Amino acid sequence: MAGGGTSIRKYVGALKDSTTVSIAKVNSDYKQLDIAIVKATNHVERPAKEKYIRDIFMHLNSGRARADVAYCIRALARRLSKTRNWAVALKTLIVIHRALREVDPSFRDELISYGRSSGQMLHMSYFKDDSSPDAWDHSAWIRNYALFLEERLESFRVLNYDVELDPLGTRDVDTTGLLAQLPALSQLLFRLISCQPHGSSSYNTIIQHALSMVATESVRIQTAINDGILNLVDKVLATSLFF
Repeated sequence: MAGGGTSIRKYVGALKDSTTVSIAKVNSDYKQLDIAIVKATNHVERPAKEKYIRDIFMHLNSGRARADVAYCIRALARRLSKTRNWAVALKTLIVIHRALREVDPSFRDELISYGRSSGQMLHMSYFKDDSSPDAWDHSAWIRNYALFLEERLESFRVLNYDVELDPLGTRDVDTTGLLAQLPALSQLLFRLISCQPHGSSSYNTIIQHALSMVATESVRIQTAINDGILNLVDKVLATSLFF
């Protein structure tokens, strides 16, 4: 019976994806982008094909108008807000995370702007796919992953640089800046540690893909914190010697 229910859910998910693609082909002014988003974030419980992610990123490069970037963010936000399927939600978050790491900074700036004007698109505290015990476990991890990405954007507002791209940014910051930046970096590290998977999430290939990016960033964040602490200690010692 459970197997039959799973087959039905997969069929319904595939039908939803196919219908959304068909609508985009007829009605969308951003047909290629909308189709790429649906295919990169479909209901299939496997990592997205790189081709579709690259198609999305092509619409986010530095030569594109900000309106194109804004449209992409709105489309991803709709995808997140409307789905109750763990695979769709997770693959959408992965697209956002990769875009923050790999494309022009205008994507990050537009994402922050969207959050200010429309509320946090990454606020997924209530997301839940209760279609199966595994989906329940995956939903818990997705909520923590979304919190990490939200904190990642918040840290940029405080730091004014991306710790993933410039992990040495705390080396030359003054005392006032360090007192603001170190708590932000510590909170980001806390959110990152909370992404440790539990239960069936530990063995899911899509979660492992996302987790590999999170793990890479842990090294950068920890380096920034260590450099910031050393910088702050040097300043305190220098002040003590002066007096």
